[in-house]
Amino acid sequence: MLDDPSRRRDRLPVLIVLHQERSSAGRVGQMLIEKGFPLDIRRPVLGDRLPGTLEAHSGAVVFGGPMSANDPDAFVKAETDWLAVPLKENKPFLGICLGAQMLVRHLGGKVEADPEGRVEIGWYPMRPTEHGRMLMPHWPKMVYHFHREGFDLPHGCQLLAAGDVYRNQAIRYGDNAWGLQFHAELTRAMMQRWVVHGAHRFIMPNAQQGRDHLEGRMIFDAPLKAWLSEFLDLVFLKVDHFS
Repeated sequence: MLDDPSRRRDRLPVLIVLHQERSSAGRVGQMLIEKGFPLDIRRPVLGDRLPGTLEAHSGAVVFGGPMSANDPDAFVKAETDWLAVPLKENKPFLGICLGAQMLVRHLGGKVEADPEGRVEIGWYPMRPTEHGRMLMPHWPKMVYHFHREGFDLPHGCQLLAAGDVYRNQAIRYGDNAWGLQFHAELTRAMMQRWVVHGAHRFIMPNAQQGRDHLEGRMIFDAPLKAWLSEFLDLVFLKVDHFS
């Protein structure tokens, strides 16, 4: 099924939730704009309010951040509780890293570190499950990470892709709620900033050095970028690429 460009002018904006002043929606934002969706960017951590309904939106994306879904900050709890809005209204929702962990917490699951203290910071292998292959024909074999906690699989969720250290990498809840532990949204400039500002984390168990992040991008990023575009079609346009 192909997207119809004539419908793009009528699309409602996608709510974009970011967690730092200088954060951006990266390639997710760029691709959504290319697919005809305006962006409504809000930063609750800086005082922006989240809407009480998504009637005026096509859906929502909650991005990552340096905080944990377990943190006691008021905005973390408020965002996690707010996920009742897209779930109740059955609007497309995508959580990336922290956003996925908030979804898991909202659904009653746990977010916690690896018992051995291992992190995923850099490029690591990922394998689609049978459910994942049924939804999408092509999945990247390597994906980019920058996290030190993972999440379990709440009741009612389907596992779409699995990793080695943190098993649950891509999940789906119901028809329209999705969570990704990895980062497909990074532009090269974003990755460069993360490598510079996150260099102190490279000594953590299982973390890769900065040069491996950038070299890995040259090898693994093209299939990850292609997958992301198809995945956003699936989430926000209900377009599959099997045909």
